[in-house]
Amino acid sequence: MASGLDWRTDGRDWPHRERSRFVDVAGQHWHVQQWPPPRPDAPSWLLLHGTGASTHSFRALAPLLATHVGIVAPDLPGHGFSGSAPIGRAGMEGMAQAVRMLLRELGVAPVCTVGHSAGAAIAVRMRLREDANAEKAEKAGATPAAPHRLIGLNAALLPLGGLAGTLFSPAAKLLALNPLAPYFFSWHAAQGAVLTRLLGSTGSKLDAEGAALYRQLIESPAHVAGALTMMAQWDLPALARDLPRLRTPLDLVVAEADGTVPPSDAERVRRLLPGVTVHRLPGLGHLAHEEAPATVAELLLRLVRL
Repeated sequence: MASGLDWRTDGRDWPHRERSRFVDVAGQHWHVQQWPPPRPDAPSWLLLHGTGASTHSFRALAPLLATHVGIVAPDLPGHGFSGSAPIGRAGMEGMAQAVRMLLRELGVAPVCTVGHSAGAAIAVRMRLREDANAEKAEKAGATPAAPHRLIGLNAALLPLGGLAGTLFSPAAKLLALNPLAPYFFSWHAAQGAVLTRLLGSTGSKLDAEGAALYRQLIESPAHVAGALTMMAQWDLPALARDLPRLRTPLDLVVAEADGTVPPSDAERVRRLLPGVTVHRLPGLGHLAHEEAPATVAELLLRLVRL
C-alpha cells in the first residue's frame, strides 16, 4: 500500500493544524488534535469520528466546545494522518484498546465521550470494558469510579438490516483483501459527480470546504484502505448483544434526515437499553455536526449541563 497523507504537504492547510501533534503508542502512529481545558477545574472530552472521516469532521464543533472543556480528537487508526492499525487491531475492540492507550499516554481522563457514527460504537465498546472493571472494583470495596457520559451523534450501533446487512461484512472483507481495491475506489470516488452523490446520500449539505476535505481524504488510497479494513473487522452483532450491559449513561443525538444510519435505529437501541435518552434534530443529516455545529454544540453542552 502506498504511503498515506503527508503532513508536510497534505497537512499544510489542515483545519486547526496548530492543535495537531503526533504520538506513537504500542505500534500505532497517531495524529491527534488537542485543546487544553479553558480553566484549571474544567474537564476534558474525547471526540471520535466515524468511518472514512478524520479530525476535520470536528473542525467547527471542537472550538465551540473548547470554550468550556478540554478536547482530545484523534484520527482513528488507518484514517487521515494516523498510521494503519497493526494487524488484527482494526476491529472495534482493537481500536477501543488503542484509544485507551493513547489517552493514557496523553495523560487525559475525559469525563465525556462524543462519538459520531462508528466512533460511537468504539466509545460504547470502551465504556463496556470500563464499566465491567468498575463493577469488579466496587465489589472488592474500591471507591466508585468517576462518572462518565456517552453521547452518540447519529450513532452506528446496530447491524444493518435486510440484504445490506447480510452482504456488508463479507463484501468489505473481500475488498480489504484486494490490494488494488483502495486505488480503484479512491480514483472512482474522487470523481466530482461520485463524491457529490456520496456526500448527498448522507442527507447532509456541506459547504465547499467540507467537500474539499473529504475529497482530499478519499484521494488517498491508504485512507480508503484504512476505512475498508475497519469495516471488514467490524462486529456490530456482538456490540448489540453486549449493549444491555452498558452502565454508562448514553444519549443519542439523532438527525431526522440522516441517510446513512436510519433514525429509527435509536428506538431499536432504546429497546435493548431502556435508559437511553434520544434527542432529535429536524432537517439535518448524518453529518449534522458539520452542517450545524452551533446547534449541536449547544445541545451537547446542555446535555452535560455546562
